[in-house]
Amino acid sequence: MTQTGHTGLVRAIGRWSLTALIINSIVGSGIFKLPSEIAGLIGTASTWAVLAVGAMVGVIMACFAEVASQFTEAGGPYLYTEVAFGRFWGIQVGWMLWLVRLTAPAANANLFVIYLGQFWPAATQPLPRLFILTLLIGVLAVINVRGVRSAARVSNIFTAAKLAPLVFIAIAGIAYLMAGHPLVQPVPFSAGASAWLKAILLLMFSYGGFEGGIAPMSEAKNPRRDAALALFAALITCTLLYAAIQLVVVRTLVDPVHSERPLADVARLVIGRAGPPLIAIGALISVYGYLSANMLAVPRITFALGERGDFPSLFASVHSRFHTPYFSILVFASLTWLLALLGSFSWNVLLSAVARLFCYGLVCAAVPVLRRKQPGAAWFRLPWGIFFSVLGTSFCVVLIIGYSLQSGRQVNRIGSLILVATILAAFLNWMWVRRRSSPEVSTA
Repeated sequence: MTQTGHTGLVRAIGRWSLTALIINSIVGSGIFKLPSEIAGLIGTASTWAVLAVGAMVGVIMACFAEVASQFTEAGGPYLYTEVAFGRFWGIQVGWMLWLVRLTAPAANANLFVIYLGQFWPAATQPLPRLFILTLLIGVLAVINVRGVRSAARVSNIFTAAKLAPLVFIAIAGIAYLMAGHPLVQPVPFSAGASAWLKAILLLMFSYGGFEGGIAPMSEAKNPRRDAALALFAALITCTLLYAAIQLVVVRTLVDPVHSERPLADVARLVIGRAGPPLIAIGALISVYGYLSANMLAVPRITFALGERGDFPSLFASVHSRFHTPYFSILVFASLTWLLALLGSFSWNVLLSAVARLFCYGLVCAAVPVLRRKQPGAAWFRLPWGIFFSVLGTSFCVVLIIGYSLQSGRQVNRIGSLILVATILAAFLNWMWVRRRSSPEVSTA
């Protein structure tokens, strides 16, 4: 392990551990329900939609790959935006990214208790639930404080464990189809523009999360090279997995639209009675794996904010023995635990949708700006980079508008209020930083 300059952190995350972290940050609980929702919107065309949206996300991730290959510090999109566009936009992205990456793990921790309730019904009762959430989050917090190497190893284990049942079901389902079993005949289906837009939005967010996986670059062994390679490897893995699962669901299940547990129903069909328990265990592993990835990645966002003077310096504190950003880890763990105990996250849909697309769009737009500000700094230079930058930014703008039109009056008022509060908090944060020190922090 090598120490990272003045930060006191150590570079212990290798190329494949970073790839596993990004995959772990993408694949969460949605894969166990999403195939039936997409099938209900656009029918058998859903498999092609998975591939098409994968290509759209690929444009955005390609822009991320070039931008990320210019930096060796922690922070991810917050850092890239601040360097490209200045402190105001960097702080806005930092707050949005942090809150999204905070509430999503808390929601998944809650979901873990719900899934566990299938095996142990008492798990959803108040006292057992309190004990389970405390144990789940506490164990991960301790592992992460004690060293990034052990935290990365845990993420690797969970990535392999969550992918194993998903890959197995995908392969078993394809083998079932190829073995001569009668294919489900698709029902004639006509999807309108509204259904397609909703399906694309759902799929976009099923590919989301990679932006958090590239936050801990101060602890990557070769961040400029490994970020680009890890992003592309994760994209290919997730696209192939999602497409295979979607194909199996729509071509084996008689009524995938009304399946509450599509993967479990496929598993029962192609494996037998052992299939649904396998998927249930896989769901538990996937949810907890997602939580482990965020416990490693998200505290590096507040660490970067503290390191660059945009948060109190306490957030940049590094443990003298374990060389980890222990204060940011403990704050993240405590807030995740508290939010998980509070329960409902229906409002998080709006915050997640707008915040992610906002971050994605700004990073895509940063490609030409950083080429001008930091010529020759990128380890990976995207061919036709300006074209892909405009294309990726346009995707994000169109989807934000589409989401607003799609949601209309259905948008939860609490979500709108929290989004406004986030923007206001980031603005006040920026004002505090400006007032505290008159000279601007260098963004060169």
